[in-house]
Amino acid sequence: MATGPDVTTIPEPVDGRSPRQAVVELAPMAGVTNAAYRQLCREQHEAGGGTDGLFVCEMITSRGIVERDRKTMAMLQFDPGETTRSVQLYGVDPATMADATQILCEDFAVRHVDLNFGCPVPKVTRKGGGAALPWKRDRLRAILRAVVGAAQPYGVPVTMKTRIGIDDDHVTYLDAGTIAEEEGCASIALHGRTAQQSYSGHADWSTIAKLKEHVSSIRVLGNGDVWEADDAVRMLDQTGADGVVVGRGCLGRPWLFHDLAVALGGGEDTGRRALPTSGEVAATIRRHAGLLAGLQDDPEHGERRALTDLRKHMAWYLKGYPVGGDTRRALAMVSSFEELDVALAALELDLPFPVGELGTPRGRQGAPKAKVALPEHWLDDTSGAALDLDDDEHVSGG
Repeated sequence: MATGPDVTTIPEPVDGRSPRQAVVELAPMAGVTNAAYRQLCREQHEAGGGTDGLFVCEMITSRGIVERDRKTMAMLQFDPGETTRSVQLYGVDPATMADATQILCEDFAVRHVDLNFGCPVPKVTRKGGGAALPWKRDRLRAILRAVVGAAQPYGVPVTMKTRIGIDDDHVTYLDAGTIAEEEGCASIALHGRTAQQSYSGHADWSTIAKLKEHVSSIRVLGNGDVWEADDAVRMLDQTGADGVVVGRGCLGRPWLFHDLAVALGGGEDTGRRALPTSGEVAATIRRHAGLLAGLQDDPEHGERRALTDLRKHMAWYLKGYPVGGDTRRALAMVSSFEELDVALAALELDLPFPVGELGTPRGRQGAPKAKVALPEHWLDDTSGAALDLDDDEHVSGG
């Protein structure tokens, strides 16, 4: 049995919680939360005095793990500083999910397994996965029971993330909370939107409060529209949640985890915020590139692949800074460290942080879906333990 880092302890929910007890979690995001970006966020959290954050690897498919798919296995990379290896797992078959959990714990020394029941992406929901799955209560229970049972010999906690429901007429989160509690989950995170909403509109934090009131023995984490540390404080105050899960708010802003640690740390200076200059952002971009290159297993093409991966981060890093179009385009097209250094040298390095951007959304938003893609007759009943679902796509994201 793998020894690995120390097992994560997710404390019991506590009435009258002190700020220090609040869990801070980096949400798994496809193509974003690889080992490089997790390291940047974790370091910022530690710089703010944080000690109990969870920094979750992007979503991994259970079938990809069990079949040892090359691309899937390549995503399971961790830096030496990750004392708690945390992975989000996706799947629709209880046995496959259990097998994948055992592999993660045994072969990769993973010490926290999160289950994705919140992804609204059509290629996931049309197979009955992600945010569609909690509608089938029996299937949800079977998966949770199988995964918790597989993780138990390793002392590894299992958590889950979900949404309000499929749409306003097919709400699932309270039943999901009951099932999670009964099957031994350590916590449940709720994104205050339905699958139909996707990332549009505003998250309904009142549902987080209702879920917190509904369960008694597991932690409830809130997710949705945490753009600043002050949002996290308000969410905790309004909902009584035991922690926050941060996704899009940290895109191009690993510093947000510094702010979260400070704001929730209970110290005297809870209003202190990291407001990086353009020079500090440039240094972080360069470091991010180096960390990405270190993840590559192809010395000949690793630099190019790392910088291709970095391109999507450029607009997020520079959001709000008065940087010209030519410089932005150059940064978005770099393919070597030399080109990156030239493009970064063209930046004015003493530009102050654009405080007008504080509290504004980042990442994808869009419009609500006309209809959530689902398997045929999915909504006819809420059973489904015996369904023959196929999750053969090695999808990642949500």
